[in-house]
Amino acid sequence: MLAIKNNIMAANAARHLGTSYDALARSVERLSSGLRINSAKDDAAGLAVRELMRADIAVLQQGTRNALDGISMLQTMEGALAVVDDALVRMKQLAEQAATGSYSSDQRAIMNSEFDEMRQEIDRIATSTKFNSIAMLDNSATVSIHFGGTTDLIEVEGANMTSASGGLAITGLTIANVDSAKGALTSLDTAISTKDTSRAAFGYKMNRLEGTVSVLDIQAENLVAAESRISDVDVATEMAAMTRNQVLAQAGTAMLAQANSIPQMALTLLR
Repeated sequence: MLAIKNNIMAANAARHLGTSYDALARSVERLSSGLRINSAKDDAAGLAVRELMRADIAVLQQGTRNALDGISMLQTMEGALAVVDDALVRMKQLAEQAATGSYSSDQRAIMNSEFDEMRQEIDRIATSTKFNSIAMLDNSATVSIHFGGTTDLIEVEGANMTSASGGLAITGLTIANVDSAKGALTSLDTAISTKDTSRAAFGYKMNRLEGTVSVLDIQAENLVAAESRISDVDVATEMAAMTRNQVLAQAGTAMLAQANSIPQMALTLLR
C-alpha cells in the first residue's frame, strides 16, 4: 500500500540500522579495550568468574612478592652471619696463638684486647642487623612468610647470635693467660657450631622460599591464561564481525535513504 502518513519501510530500515550500529559500536569497544567483557551485560557469568580469577591472581602475585621479601630478609641475616663467622674464626686464631707459651703477658694482653673487640663486634652485628626493623639475630622470634590462604605460610625462626649464654655463650672468655686461652678454644668450637646451625637453617629456608616462588609463578601464569580465555577479545573473530557490521550499517543507511524517498512517489498521484 502506498501511504504518506506511516512509512513502514523506513521504520523497518531504521530498526535494522540501529541494530547494526549497536553491534558495530560493541565491536569497536571490544577491539579498543582488548576485552570481550567490558561490562556485566556482555557476559554476566563470565564477568563473575573473571573477577574471582583476578582476585586469585592478585593474591598469588602478592604471595610471590612476600616470598621474595622473605628471601631478602634471610639473605640479610645470612650475610651478617658470614661476618660473625669471620669474627669467630679470628677469635679462635687468637686463642690458639695465646695458648702457646712463647708469648709474654703483655703480648697476650694485646691479643686479649683484640679478642674482646671481636666479641663486642659480634654483639653489635647481632643487635643491629635488621630488615624492615625486624631483628632476627638477637632472639629466637619466629617470622611468618605468608603467600596465600589462611594457613599457606612458612615459619622462619630467628637465631640468638649474641655472645651471652643464651646465644654463642662466649661472654666472659679471656685469653689473658695460657690456661684460659686453651679453655676458650673449646667454647669457640661450640659457638662456631651454633652459628653454623643457624646459618644453615637460613640457607635451606631460602631454598624453600625460592621453590615456593616458582610454584606461585606457575599458578599465576596458568590463572592469567584462563582469565584471558574468558575475558580477552579474539581480535581476528571480532575484526570479522566488525567488518560485517560495517557493511550492514552502510547498507542500512543506504536503504533508509531509499525508504525515505519512496513516499514521494505518492506526490505524483496528487498532482
